Amino acid sequence: MGILIDPPLWPAHGTYFSHLVSDISLNELHEFAKEQQLPPRAFDRDHYDVPLERFEQLVTAGARKVTANELVKALITSGLRIPAKYRPEKLNVILARRWAKTLPTEPGLGRSLLTLWAQEHRHYHDRVHLLSTLEAIDWLAKEQVNGQELMLLQLAAWFHDAVYEATAEDEAKSAILARERLNGILSEDAVSKVSQLVLLTAGHNPQQQDKLGRILCDADLEVLARPAPAYQRYAEAIYCEYSHYARSDLAKGRIKILGSLLEKPAIYNTQRGAERWEAAARSNLSAEIKLLETWL
Repeated sequence: MGILIDPPLWPAHGTYFSHLVSDISLNELHEFAKEQQLPPRAFDRDHYDVPLERFEQLVTAGARKVTANELVKALITSGLRIPAKYRPEKLNVILARRWAKTLPTEPGLGRSLLTLWAQEHRHYHDRVHLLSTLEAIDWLAKEQVNGQELMLLQLAAWFHDAVYEATAEDEAKSAILARERLNGILSEDAVSKVSQLVLLTAGHNPQQQDKLGRILCDADLEVLARPAPAYQRYAEAIYCEYSHYARSDLAKGRIKILGSLLEKPAIYNTQRGAERWEAAARSNLSAEIKLLETWL
């Protein structure tokens, strides 16, 4: 469809507002907004808030009028909608509740980890990624693991990008942090397993017999199979995190990583992950490689 706008029905600041979205890409939305001189501050993660007096002008400029329900459905279908639970004001509450169920005796550790995940330099490897990984574990591990195993998986998710500096040492440093912070809280074997799981997320190559490793790696890579516009949002966030590299170097490194995933017999290691995500992930990775090749 392209650019969509719903009726100005939402009261605020003495007027009524519409929502302006794209169901194709955020780039298209931002370009249209720039052409129409909408201020950047009007953007709210997946839409622009536009006042009543701009409605007809935007329609004339090409925005298609749809109902509020149609707009939401189109945004959800595109994969670009940001659910309320992923918004900053909700994330800490939801994640704190999850931590309390995972390791209720250690609320201070949970708060410390949340502080790391909320660091300003993170664009993709942030609290949304943490929650998405935990939710993917919920689905992949259902009826596959016992309570102790689920706790280890959840802790590995909490620690797997706890240290994130966009370097090749991040996973190793995160694994060391897991050992340091969990020592004396869990058994030595449990601490070792969490650390091993964290290290696996560097290359996503778990052994066939490593049930927990296969689940964690698949959960970490769930993002690769999202609808194309949502995948593009993820890729753009990755580019932001590696913006300290020259554009050509970033492209070369990213192509190498994506190519290594495509060379695998299967990107996903669990039956559930492969059945739901494999085809979409391969399509997304191939499309991104073609884009990156134009950067070289």
